[in-house]
Amino acid sequence: MIKENNYCVIMAGGVGSRFWPMSRTSLPKQFHDILGAGQTLIQMTFSRFEKICPPENIYIVTNARYKDLVMEQLPNIKEDQVLCEPYMRNTAPCIAYANAVIESECSNARIIVAPSDHLVLKEQDFVETINVALEECESKNLVTLGIKPSRPDTGYGYIQYIDLPEAKNDSIKKVKTFTEKPTLEIAQSFIASGDFAWNSGIFIWSLANIQDAFSAYLPEIYRSFQSIADKIGTTEEKAAVDEVYASCENISIDYGVMEKAKNVSVVLSDFGWSDLGTWGSLYTHLDLDKYNNAAVGKDLYLHNCTNNMVYNQTGKIMVLHGLDDFIVVDTEKALLVCKKDDEQKIKQFVNDIKLQKGEDYV
Repeated sequence: MIKENNYCVIMAGGVGSRFWPMSRTSLPKQFHDILGAGQTLIQMTFSRFEKICPPENIYIVTNARYKDLVMEQLPNIKEDQVLCEPYMRNTAPCIAYANAVIESECSNARIIVAPSDHLVLKEQDFVETINVALEECESKNLVTLGIKPSRPDTGYGYIQYIDLPEAKNDSIKKVKTFTEKPTLEIAQSFIASGDFAWNSGIFIWSLANIQDAFSAYLPEIYRSFQSIADKIGTTEEKAAVDEVYASCENISIDYGVMEKAKNVSVVLSDFGWSDLGTWGSLYTHLDLDKYNNAAVGKDLYLHNCTNNMVYNQTGKIMVLHGLDDFIVVDTEKALLVCKKDDEQKIKQFVNDIKLQKGEDYV
């Protein structure tokens, strides 16, 4: 149900370096149609939340360099719905900024915070889950969505949960611990225990509760944004925000608040989710040919190839022969050929190129 005090904050400032060479600093992955679905990831995300929030209550927080891209891809939003960060300071300052803007409009807001580049295959289930979480956030709890794990994935964070006796819904549990990207052996033990979920990075809370949490756990960030409350919505907002960000701690909301707070609950969820963090995660959500190749793009010719993730963003014909279990990505700027098992090294490849060739290729 769409309620007037439902707000959404879409975080769209990341670079997505593990999706290089398609995702680059000049055009990150959230602005690409990486699924070949006719919409970019940020467009799909905005459309999804229009089913939950009034469209004018959806804010996009992004780096200042991407403002024009956001406005181009979401042409129906107003300029003041795009909150521009002058520097990359991780998710806690991003959320604190959005809180300040929302607080100037609606003191009893219920807020959903979500990345701009996630995949949701079952949208109706997603909407129903968010509505459960919105009701839960009327309590004193901060809420996160936990995804029922299908495999011992080492690329995700994990949430351990216990029963919450007062919960209004069986899917609502109390968070016991957060664990970031475990080893394979530990991830396997998590799956076997049956009381862990993947951390989706999607949060739901009331404005009052998240502001209380910032005040308790990140007091300097909280006070910084409170000090410019009278500048929000005026011509002085940009200069005030620039000044706050210049001295803001670089810290995630997970580490800064969620791992410290005692009043955190999780809604166990299953709506066809992926964070699309890597080419390998994209591979698991694309249609495969009879040889288990996933291919996006035109003019692709695969001979004696199996289990590959292939992406052609150019107008060139691509012919592959004899490859098994590879990632092959061709763009106008760069070509990547990498074993799927080694995809975590892509970030290092990007760093090496940046050092040797500058930022033109990353």
